Amino acid sequence: MSVVKVVRHGQVHNPQAVLYGRLPGFGLSDLGGQMAVRLGEYFAGANLVHLVSSPLQRALETMAPIAAGHPELEVHLDRRAIEAGNVFEGVSFGKDYALFRNPANWWAFRNPLRPSWGEPYREIAARMHAAIASAHEAATRAGGDAVIVSHELPIWMARLSAQGKLLPHDPRHRQARLASVTTFTVEGSQVRWVGYDEPAQDLTPPKRRKFRPGA
Repeated sequence: MSVVKVVRHGQVHNPQAVLYGRLPGFGLSDLGGQMAVRLGEYFAGANLVHLVSSPLQRALETMAPIAAGHPELEVHLDRRAIEAGNVFEGVSFGKDYALFRNPANWWAFRNPLRPSWGEPYREIAARMHAAIASAHEAATRAGGDAVIVSHELPIWMARLSAQGKLLPHDPRHRQARLASVTTFTVEGSQVRWVGYDEPAQDLTPPKRRKFRPGA
């Protein structure tokens, strides 16, 4: 059975803690580059037949070492694997998370279940499942596996949805760390989650109690 390995990109160079979202120009940090190399090593002996990436720079830079190990394969760009939309894109969280304490921003936080500050969770899960299903179909035809490089929230939405769980969640509890690999397959028309791995676990900084973009 073919599987689709959905990879989260490596650490991003983001010293100002900007919520970069879909903005251009946010590439990997030096540590993120090391994580990408580790992913290239992890997939070097895999039977990959289909490569897909979010079109954002950090995803493409993460894909590069994987693709270098499989030079016969083209990297396909798929906007369905892109980062989630967010109304605070380009904004710095500020000292001591001033963004959340500013009354001018409170309307955006009115509904955490949808969520009201960005792309609805259901829409993220649906587009990710469509991207996974397409990659799985291509991999199955070619007799191997697929890799998609994507982003934390879309990966987590795909997994929760595949497991039949509620999509609203505490971001601190996501299991989709930097350079992690979340594995899915497709049975009939259903996307199924089948595993999780952290090939760069020794390179990944400890989890912070507070959310910080790119960390």
